[in-house]
Amino acid sequence: MTHAVALIAEDARRDTPRCLAIVPAYNEEATIAEVVFEVLDFDPDFQVLVVDDGSSDATAACAEAAGARVLRLPLNLGIGGAVQAGYMYALDRGYDIAVQVDGDGQHDAAELGRLLEPVLAGQADLAIGTRFSGIREYRAPLARRVGIGLFATLVSLRVRQRMTDTTSGFRAVNRRGIRLFAVDYPHDYPEVESVVTAARGNLRVCEVPVFMRPRAAGRSSITTFRSLYYVVKVLLALFVGLFPRQPLVTDE
Repeated sequence: MTHAVALIAEDARRDTPRCLAIVPAYNEEATIAEVVFEVLDFDPDFQVLVVDDGSSDATAACAEAAGARVLRLPLNLGIGGAVQAGYMYALDRGYDIAVQVDGDGQHDAAELGRLLEPVLAGQADLAIGTRFSGIREYRAPLARRVGIGLFATLVSLRVRQRMTDTTSGFRAVNRRGIRLFAVDYPHDYPEVESVVTAARGNLRVCEVPVFMRPRAAGRSSITTFRSLYYVVKVLLALFVGLFPRQPLVTDE
């Protein structure tokens, strides 16, 4: 009887997807512990990986004390490099599901169930949390809203489906998404471009309405100058993305 119970338990573990939360963080010592606590409170079986992107503060120590594993990058690679490092970690260790959660406290881990639902149901390979759909619409400053709307329109045309929040970094992917993003992930302000990358790689993409909070502490790295650079760079990337290339992920 004991042996049979052990076999049943082993089968149950095999059927349960292994989930990794990728949390890119640069100088987020004021918020990172709470982010880790929230993810583990949502599901204690989640493995939380904080990718410390060359921080000069105590981000890594705070993350470890909160119960996360920490991947320390020797220098600041930027958000795209940090996120890709997380996907490489997920691929190397055989995770079934990966979610992206920002380290500044804007993403509410209580919304992870909503975000994961279409991925776990096999309806999507990539689910993106949108602030601009549903009954709890996020009120961004007008200038940022205009920029987000422009990107959403262009990406919608490119991927041939309606998108509302392509700048959202609150995401969930399955194994196909992990494999793609481990080898092909934009490094410089990557959120918008990665949606095009996903479509080009034949991933099924959907948006899920979620609640997001204002940044809990610190300052955004996107200054006025960087905002202008961001717009120009992403528009160029979207233009280049109009030209097809061989997809990196194919159906199994």
